[in-house]
Amino acid sequence: MRFTRLVTRTLRTEPVEAETASHRLMLRAGLISPVAAGLYSYLPLGLRSLRKIENIIREEMDASGAQELRMPALQPQELWDETGRTAALGDVLFKLKDRRERPMVLAPTHEEVVTGIVRQYVESYRDLPLNLYQIQTKFRDEPRSRGGLIRVREFDMKDAYSFDTDEEGFHTSYETMAKAYASIYRRCGISVIMVEADSGAIGGKVSHEFVVPTPVGEDTIVSCPSCGYAANAEKAEFVKPPAPAEEPLPLEEVATPGVKTIAALCEFLGIPERRTLKAVFYSADGDVVFVVIRGDLEVNEIKLKNLLGANELRLATDEEVQAAGIVAGFASPIGLEGVRRIADDSINLGANFVAGANREGYHLRNVNYARDFQVDAVADIALAQEGHGCPRCNGVLEATRGIEVGHIFQLGTVYSERLGAYYLAQDGKQYPIIMGCYGIGLGRLLAAAIEQHHDGKGIVFPPPIAPYSVHLVGLNMNERPVREAADGMYERLWQEGIETLYDDRIESPGVKFNDADLLGLPLRIVVSPRTLRQGAVEYKLRREEATALVPLDEVPERAREAASS
Repeated sequence: MRFTRLVTRTLRTEPVEAETASHRLMLRAGLISPVAAGLYSYLPLGLRSLRKIENIIREEMDASGAQELRMPALQPQELWDETGRTAALGDVLFKLKDRRERPMVLAPTHEEVVTGIVRQYVESYRDLPLNLYQIQTKFRDEPRSRGGLIRVREFDMKDAYSFDTDEEGFHTSYETMAKAYASIYRRCGISVIMVEADSGAIGGKVSHEFVVPTPVGEDTIVSCPSCGYAANAEKAEFVKPPAPAEEPLPLEEVATPGVKTIAALCEFLGIPERRTLKAVFYSADGDVVFVVIRGDLEVNEIKLKNLLGANELRLATDEEVQAAGIVAGFASPIGLEGVRRIADDSINLGANFVAGANREGYHLRNVNYARDFQVDAVADIALAQEGHGCPRCNGVLEATRGIEVGHIFQLGTVYSERLGAYYLAQDGKQYPIIMGCYGIGLGRLLAAAIEQHHDGKGIVFPPPIAPYSVHLVGLNMNERPVREAADGMYERLWQEGIETLYDDRIESPGVKFNDADLLGLPLRIVVSPRTLRQGAVEYKLRREEATALVPLDEVPERAREAASS
């Protein structure tokens, strides 16, 4: 491709809307073009990278034994009603009606449809195991699109679904997919870590994410350097810090005028946070929920949402709290009526806590569960954080940020039972098919690769997913010898099967070199009057600072080496 024909334009200034390096660089390099919040067009360079990622994924999925198919993005809502996911996904699900007023959805994923296909074509154990996959556009009405391609409302995803007769076979399928994912990321040139994760609206009890560590990531990952335990903070377990065991003391009211936060309360009374009980108020599907947790810990909203079985969970508004009769800043579960009460199990770690007195300006000392209050449920709903104890060994957890670039789920039989996907076993009985689900977002993977591979000058593309292998630059293009030599080199490289972007513009060397660094193709080759006098070209790998002169007849071979490195 000649630069003079390329549908793109590099930007000299920083896009004000860009929050992350990948977003900024993709806009500046002309890989993507914004259409609306969370919606982007892939320009030719960006699409070439996306297609290379797609091809790598397809090759690895095919090698794993999976079969490719394609399912419709537009689906009847009744399928989603049948599995209960219309309510579970809520406003994230794009909904519309056809001309017959039939409710439809734009699918964010395809468990319902693929289970229906398997129900139709699988009869007995002889038809299993099976793994079906597609690469297709998905739609999710995200409330907070951000980071360019990191969180969008329309995106391309590879989603695969395995079907097995028993747990042993399923775990083989699951491990096969995990290995295929590891190979995909390695071939795309990015480093990932595999962590335990929450399954969310997809379902299933066990799932794992593949995460690219980066400070701009949306996910917090906690891990133990001693034993290797790693999990998304939404899912992570941890050993909660102990508190002194004491004999219960009598309740004692203490005046705390204007003291409404845990930090202020601890300063006022001269006590550590672990000696307090913190009250947090949520709205779960419209109902106010009172949550109590030890003051040195934070609520894990995903754990809480799962415990409540809620479709929507958010912090309650001041109006909702007041309507429930709760005295914000001085609240406790003692004597509270008419509100669902949930406690973290940290209320059992310690004694004689300080909690609200449920009246303005007062707290209570020596509060103990279950002598002084009852709750509707006690569970682990605390958020794991750096410095907490590892649940698997005596190590200490560390925290890092990351971008999820893949998620695999052990679905079990939840979809097959609800949608009637059974198989006839050797004993003549019908059993539900055991399912797994495996997703990779292609655009997010591209963004994550750029987050991991860039410098102060621009993108540093891993060769396997670079739009082109070579960035050929002609200097002094108004001079006939240079143009003819550069044109000839361009034709020769393509004849040798080496994908080349040719900067044939009449621009200054500074502009051309800056654009080459910004676009970040693996190899830059420069044809200029100086190099031609030496019968050579200037050869520079993007990831290195050094340049070299390479004889003209050696260029294709050296370029091929750079493209495969």
